[in-house]
Amino acid sequence: MTTQTAFHPGARAVQDRLGVRELADHVGRSIGPGIRPVAAAFLEVQPMLVLGAADPAGRMWASLLTGDPGFARATGRHQISVAGGPREGDPLAGALAGEDVPVGTIALDPRTRRRMRLNGTARATPRGFAVVAEQVFSNCPKYLQHREIEAYDQNRPGVVRRTGQLTPDQQEFIRTADTFFIATTAPDGVDASHRGGNPGFVQVTSSNALEWRDFPGNNMYMTLGNLEADPRAGLLFVDWTHGTTLQLSGTAHTTYAAGERITGFTVEHVVQADGASPLRWSAPGYSPANPPN
Repeated sequence: MTTQTAFHPGARAVQDRLGVRELADHVGRSIGPGIRPVAAAFLEVQPMLVLGAADPAGRMWASLLTGDPGFARATGRHQISVAGGPREGDPLAGALAGEDVPVGTIALDPRTRRRMRLNGTARATPRGFAVVAEQVFSNCPKYLQHREIEAYDQNRPGVVRRTGQLTPDQQEFIRTADTFFIATTAPDGVDASHRGGNPGFVQVTSSNALEWRDFPGNNMYMTLGNLEADPRAGLLFVDWTHGTTLQLSGTAHTTYAAGERITGFTVEHVVQADGASPLRWSAPGYSPANPPN
């Protein structure tokens, strides 16, 4: 993929607003549809993958998929295959049943503080689903917390709770989070990305509203660019100790003022799944790039 087609007008608008178009074009040369051998090798040892997509009602969600290493793997120069899919009760369960479903994925390894994003279109397969890649690229380790896997809990997932606003416990969960994932969409497809910082970097301003400061990154502004084009977004918070996931769907808007970028998120739907992930991770080693709150 050339730099002329790597960024849609929403991303270009943000890049131009911040005066980083040339920098974005330079970094954007790394974006392409091909899965390089180093990326394939990285993906094949991952026990988790984050999937971003829209549900049948058009709401955006980010979902956590887990499995034994190799459950997600490259099966060609331009395709990955995933065994299984969103768990029962997940907002995206059944969302990949059609053909050419726009999706974004991110494989993030806290053990090595590496991540890879792959966006494209998905279709169901007998064992799960496959994604034909349109954009494949890696990101730097900024704002990734280091963790090690301490155990695998093979117990069945617990209760799934659905609400239209955040409970006090869920608000505290978010306030103490150091990581979340965000799924966004635009006319050219879906993207799944990561946000990280010291606990408290996400502020809960009400039972239906969050906000966070956008930290300096790779200057491509794909997430903020998507939000310029379409405000729908899905957030995923993970309890790394107990495996609970908290998924939020709603809309987001970024304010540019005083040299800062603040993204506000309006919560419309909440899904909490106790013990959704079997992975039990160690306490974090915070990224040295994390700004103070």
